[in-house]
Amino acid sequence: MNTAAAPWMVLVGPAGAGKTVLGREIAARTRRPFVDLDAVADGYYAQVGWSLDRLRERIAAVGRLAAEAEWEPARAHAVACAVADHPDAVIALGAGHTSYTDPRHLATARTALSRCREVVRVLPSADRETALAVLRERCTADKGRSWIVDGHDFLAHWLDDPGAGPVTTRTVHTGDETPDRTATRLLAGG
Repeated sequence: MNTAAAPWMVLVGPAGAGKTVLGREIAARTRRPFVDLDAVADGYYAQVGWSLDRLRERIAAVGRLAAEAEWEPARAHAVACAVADHPDAVIALGAGHTSYTDPRHLATARTALSRCREVVRVLPSADRETALAVLRERCTADKGRSWIVDGHDFLAHWLDDPGAGPVTTRTVHTGDETPDRTATRLLAGG
């Protein structure tokens, strides 16, 4: 693995896992830049002809699940660009940025992430049902959405997605910990 000029740490996981809050905490403690891919991805999407407006248009036309599949090349491109453009940073990837139905796009994201020193999967619990319940509660409380769209449970999809496992170097279960405590554990190697 060549980690030269690669992000210091990348956090992945489903929506509501706490990647952004944890990433900010880790970045502050280690004095590294923090990058939330969801906040900067629009420029990367535009490079391959996508935008969030186009995604919304496609959702209206074909439904969320089909639009997510159409959007995969843009998400994979954004992962590759973020990894290349933010050396030594702590990066939080949005939930869909490790979840792909097309093996080519998954390979693009995996290749980019394989250059990273550490890719940490953040989950609230090792128990699937507990994790899913916590994620759903957080997403509903924080963003007003359950992530069940057109009969498809995106949270369960992201939680169960086999694509995330092979790219991670370790998994951290946050339980009831504060982001401060989880960051302490992660930085201590636990």
